[in-house]
Amino acid sequence: DVQLVESGGGSVQTGGSLRLTCSVSGYRYSGYCMGWFRQAPGEEREKIASIDTTGRQMYADSVKGRFTVSINDAKNTLYLQMSNLKPEDTANYSCAIVPYREQCLGAVDAWNWWGPGTQVTVS
Repeated sequence: DVQLVESGGGSVQTGGSLRLTCSVSGYRYSGYCMGWFRQAPGEEREKIASIDTTGRQMYADSVKGRFTVSINDAKNTLYLQMSNLKPEDTANYSCAIVPYREQCLGAVDAWNWWGPGTQVTVS
């Protein structure tokens, strides 16, 4: 089974930084698109960043210039470096993966495998 587990969440003051990690196991496809999503209370889950097999990165406007997504293929690990955090970044952050990079633009509910999420609180 494919499993994803996030870590690195926590509480931070406005302007601070955090790095989230998503560890992947059991994934057997050669290609991928991996994404970071977040969901604030009362809001829908939104995709904020993704990276695919070619290294192409995509960001939501709300995080562009502040967040950076990266991947360590050898370690099957996805990262999200978050800087200049704002209170509106408070949310539960989760990672997900799909087998084909064309799926990067797919609807949120079309992503195949998800981690349980990690909470980020900015005050």
